[in-house]
Amino acid sequence: MRAMGARAVLASLLLFTFTGSVLAQEPPFPKKGPIEITVLFPAGSSADVAARLLADGMSKNLGQTVVVFNRPGAGGAIGYKHVAGQKADGYSLVWNSNSISTTFHSGQLPFNYESFDAVAQVLVESPVLAVRSESKFKTLADIIAAAKAQPKTITIANSGTGSHTHFTSVALFKAAGAEVIDVPFGGAQVIPSMLGGQVDAGIQLPAALVNDGQARSGVSRCANRAREQARRGARTLARHRRTEGHAEAGDRGARRCDPQSRREQGIH
Repeated sequence: MRAMGARAVLASLLLFTFTGSVLAQEPPFPKKGPIEITVLFPAGSSADVAARLLADGMSKNLGQTVVVFNRPGAGGAIGYKHVAGQKADGYSLVWNSNSISTTFHSGQLPFNYESFDAVAQVLVESPVLAVRSESKFKTLADIIAAAKAQPKTITIANSGTGSHTHFTSVALFKAAGAEVIDVPFGGAQVIPSMLGGQVDAGIQLPAALVNDGQARSGVSRCANRAREQARRGARTLARHRRTEGHAEAGDRGARRCDPQSRREQGIH
């Protein structure tokens, strides 16, 4: 749990549940009622797509309804505050990202990741830099060369200030010695803004690219093999849906939500 900040490029997404105790007289988990997963990003985002696949697998494995609710806004603070305000019984989960740290350090949250218990690592994705099909940029090298030749003229869309895609863009172009203009959008607006020509390129997670109908028809080139990475991301999600291992992971996560199981396993 304490090592969640170690990955700079790979997006290690963890499912969190707010810590606390459960009344002894309540029925065993998850018999009491539906389980709710709060996603901090809008419908259609990479996190939303993956969370709904997970919810479907959890529902089948646990024999209980698992519902996804989108609660975007304030860099994730709205969703975190909602889950923190719920009863700590394992029925309210949040799809976590690096935003738990950015919102805390920016003063939008009065608590940090230590206020939650990790349930499971669900997904690892590498952000990709994508361009629309008619773009003059054919490779990542083309974009970097243009950014060096004309500093602060190339516009790169990201999912919002302080988001993983924002950090990725800053790290990428700083390492390349180039300067671009980072343009923050809501997660679901990155692809439309790119396809509409409002920006030169966009950084997004693969699942959002391959699950967006416009993206499939309008983005034929993704800098630095982004299309190949997007396809690999889609296949990974499909494997999670089909395999028993995915269902077993959901079951392990559910058991970790249960205080009795956590005591038996030594999980704190």
